[in-house]
Amino acid sequence: MSDIASVSLERPLSEIAVELGESFAEFGFGIVRDHGIPDELVARAQAASEAFFALPDETKRAYKIEGIAGARGYTPFGQEQAKDAEVFDLKEFWHVGRDLAPDHDLAKFMEPNVWPAEVPEFEATMRELFLAFETTGRRILSAIAIHLGEDANFFDSTIEDGNSVLRLLRYPPLPDDAPDGAIRAAAHGDINAITLLLGAEEAGLELLTRKGEWLAVSPPPGALAVNIGDMLERLTNGRLRSTTHRVVNPRGEAIRRTRYSMPFFLHFRPDFEIAPLESCIAEGEQDHAPEPILAHDFLMQRLREIKLA
Repeated sequence: MSDIASVSLERPLSEIAVELGESFAEFGFGIVRDHGIPDELVARAQAASEAFFALPDETKRAYKIEGIAGARGYTPFGQEQAKDAEVFDLKEFWHVGRDLAPDHDLAKFMEPNVWPAEVPEFEATMRELFLAFETTGRRILSAIAIHLGEDANFFDSTIEDGNSVLRLLRYPPLPDDAPDGAIRAAAHGDINAITLLLGAEEAGLELLTRKGEWLAVSPPPGALAVNIGDMLERLTNGRLRSTTHRVVNPRGEAIRRTRYSMPFFLHFRPDFEIAPLESCIAEGEQDHAPEPILAHDFLMQRLREIKLA
């Protein structure tokens, strides 16, 4: 395969499973069109996101919650730093998570959401977008399951009430005093099962190929860039790749523009044991497969590595 697959999610999953699966195996990325998240909802979410980020810094910082590793609410500019990176990323963001009743078995793993009172439409819009992303993500995972030789519904129970996160991102115009080597998002891998990204049509997103070359990921307007995360790579014993990727700084006039994007990090349930699938372990390779680990423990391990826990 020489190009990242671009598939329509309106087609039968059995028709796109091989193409999408092979793209995830080679590049760790695929482009998904006709994904079912309404344009009107995306536009509302974009407007609400821009309205929040336009607030004064002191107002936004009131929604920064200490001691929860940025799991909910606001994370200011210059806070997050990729694993092994020497300087912080040039971005600020807001996290929306799942709402669970206080007596739910998994409630202890998930912080309650906070909502900016200054943007009244924010809460309802982001709740709706969260659920739309999850529905689309479940369908993409069904295609992956088919590719792996599993039942199409294999992943449904693994992500039910999972610790998924919707991130609203703002990359401001490039500041004159940015540290040497700082870029919008330094090279990193995602922690979760799969990531669905809206807003990647503007140049900047790049993945690292097997040959060690940076390849631009350029979906058509409105399409999703979807990539494999570390949890799914571990579950498939490396058959599907969690590929290193980055968001590089723009050139020319674009350095004066703000960039927004909305990634959805689809997670397994915190109590799901990530144990490599037998179908992904070759004969005689059992001793080299990664040890089973609970999704929550893996998440916390990785958050410590990127200085968020």
